[in-house]
Amino acid sequence: MRFLTTPLLNELRRRLPLVSTVANKHLPITCLLPPHHSATPSRPLYTGATLRNDVPLPQSKADQTEEKLDLDIWKSVMRGEEEGELRNTFLLQFWGRSLDKLLGWRSAQAMVFGQPLVFDMSYEQQMTRREVENTVSQLMEVEGWNRRAADPFHLHFCNLQPDGGYRRELVKRYGAEAWERLLVTSTERRHVDLFPRDDLVYLTADSPNVLRTFDNSKVYIVGSMVDRSIQSGLSLANAKRLKLNTARLPLDDFLQWETGAKNLTLDQMVRILLTLKERGRWKEALEHVPKRKHDGFYQEKPQPLWQQLRVDIPAVSMPTALSLKT
Repeated sequence: MRFLTTPLLNELRRRLPLVSTVANKHLPITCLLPPHHSATPSRPLYTGATLRNDVPLPQSKADQTEEKLDLDIWKSVMRGEEEGELRNTFLLQFWGRSLDKLLGWRSAQAMVFGQPLVFDMSYEQQMTRREVENTVSQLMEVEGWNRRAADPFHLHFCNLQPDGGYRRELVKRYGAEAWERLLVTSTERRHVDLFPRDDLVYLTADSPNVLRTFDNSKVYIVGSMVDRSIQSGLSLANAKRLKLNTARLPLDDFLQWETGAKNLTLDQMVRILLTLKERGRWKEALEHVPKRKHDGFYQEKPQPLWQQLRVDIPAVSMPTALSLKT
């Protein structure tokens, strides 16, 4: 039987920082102290696979202190593994609360200096309760993606009725206190009452106009609705009634769209707009379009199999006439 002495325990601590490594590599080691120690007190000791309760403690106070320190180290390593954190690292740890403060500061700056992005909440009457819940779920993802962006938008939830289903569901999901502290402008006023009409551009898949370039001076509007339940052209008709400019994403110019409606979810739209705002390249922005909806980018269309297997045979010049000896 191999005894785990103090030097060996220190060597294990230096070489094996993770509990999973200890469990796989040192299963044969039985963590027992030398037999000359008294066996009166006992406590659990980690053996690499199980906890033993029959391990005697040394009588020396210095040894007891060192053993306690070793146990605390093992506990900290085990806690780090459970929480998914690497405790023994030379890199400085970036705490989650520090990240929350950073993202909150960016969102607060966007509330003052950021480009507005409006979500039109006026389609509640055309949707069922289940569809309203699905729309609110997408809006929560919108807020999350925007909060984590390097250059977030100033989100506006316009036409949000105080006693409507949208607001009730948002308060229910976020909680009353978190909803009041959310860095989003929610109002029952219309977008045409908040911004000049010339600056507003309603994004709808039914628009005849294609959005070629992203304009940072414009205020883009996205209809907050579940498109599969709304008849085609509703958002376009709403924009025309308010005499607003409209535009659609250039999906046909970049993607091989086979069949189906070119409607995207709200979180996909905000990811496209955020990427376009930060980098200004449509190809990178349209990477957020689900691949199940299209057959790839035009310049990346794979060759047919018969073209991939084709072998070009060089032409061989043949004589025009053959002379035969008689």
